[in-house]
Amino acid sequence: MKVSLVYQEVPYFEDVSKVFAAFSKLPWAVFLDSGRPVSPYGRYEIFSAIPKKTFVTKGRQTIIHNGDHEEIVFDDPFSLLSQELKKNDEFNSPLPFTGGAIGFFSYDLGRRIERIPNLAIDDMDMPDMAVGIYHWAYVADHVEKKATMVGNMSEPRVRINWEDFVANASQQVEQELMPYKSLSTIQSNMTENEYSNKFSQVKSYISAGDCYQVNLAQRFSLDIEGDPWDGYKKIRTINPSPFSAYINIPQCSVLSASPERFLQVENNRAETKPIKGTRPRAKDNHQDLKFAQELKASTKDQAENVMIVDLLRNDLSKCCVSNSVKVKKLFEIESYPTVHHLVSTVEGKLSDHTSPIQLLRECFPGGSITGAPKIRSMEIIEELEPHRRGLYCGSIGYIGFNGRMDTNIAIRTLVQKNDKAYFYAGGGLVWDSQVDAEYQETFDKAAAMFKLFDH
Repeated sequence: MKVSLVYQEVPYFEDVSKVFAAFSKLPWAVFLDSGRPVSPYGRYEIFSAIPKKTFVTKGRQTIIHNGDHEEIVFDDPFSLLSQELKKNDEFNSPLPFTGGAIGFFSYDLGRRIERIPNLAIDDMDMPDMAVGIYHWAYVADHVEKKATMVGNMSEPRVRINWEDFVANASQQVEQELMPYKSLSTIQSNMTENEYSNKFSQVKSYISAGDCYQVNLAQRFSLDIEGDPWDGYKKIRTINPSPFSAYINIPQCSVLSASPERFLQVENNRAETKPIKGTRPRAKDNHQDLKFAQELKASTKDQAENVMIVDLLRNDLSKCCVSNSVKVKKLFEIESYPTVHHLVSTVEGKLSDHTSPIQLLRECFPGGSITGAPKIRSMEIIEELEPHRRGLYCGSIGYIGFNGRMDTNIAIRTLVQKNDKAYFYAGGGLVWDSQVDAEYQETFDKAAAMFKLFDH
């Protein structure tokens, strides 16, 4: 079918969340958010809903919905998306997204790539992949101060709904929502003593030469009530982050305030921005600056960071032109409302005939949240963490028909299933790590989620 893209400028609002509000209850509503107007990061924000087709993977099978038609297949999920997302120059545009895939890839989708033991309990029963194929989108450009609706009029459901979409995207909506709040105390899946024992096991593996670094995380859970969109609106003000996202699908709701880019592809250039190294923020400006300077100067955090930089250089090199992979920035400080982070930037030129989805598969899951070497670290994580991670440390983002991609690492991310909410926090353990500091760091990283439920 011939592509017939239409672009329509709509009023620009800096707070796109109030525009998306009118779309938040639509089927498969997705909002890729930069945390504006509070966050200074992030140029674009994108939202859409009512995809033409959806892919939901669990274990070996993928359920494909296309209108009223349902099909169950057992192909590799990345291959399924590759077939769907063949680059089409008709979608080229200055806009980052003009149609394509938006959704999430759970950490456990890595089992379709690597052989990992099945030891942890899968009590959340999360999809390993949940992706919609969207043929329209709202795109806000916070540099140009413009907002554009783009739609493929060759698609009947876009053509039929276009006037309503444009009308709703031209205004901000104030809503009365059922408050999002806890109905129970927040429980961890490990005690401090259990964390300490697992920490010691990681140290033993490092001493034995099995690994150099392992990301160990604890999971928090609680009973909740209220509208998850209300919860997301609160979390984006508590902890505005450049790679945030809200996803509302039948299987779950996702509230992500991630500060970390996993992979971006733009003009055949691939970029990843691993975070390794964290300090809490302080209310006192002098103490806050001291924390940031301490992080910048920490040889332990630099060593931890460079291990992951090397891992990601190797991952990118699988799909990039020889000798094109470079470390653009090393050990930069990025500061967010609850923490300071040590961030590096690695980039390379994609090889000819290598698609963004192939790059995603080769690098998945992100090395910054597994450890080094990656596969052995994943085996140790499976052994030590009581429950499967689900979406935590997976990825959320878009892959367009135009060959562009931007995805996050799904940290600082809450998943709601039925009336239960789950969120994780962890950190990379190396030989120099101290158990008390690492345990406290998990709470520093989860501070925004705890604040969400602090009544």
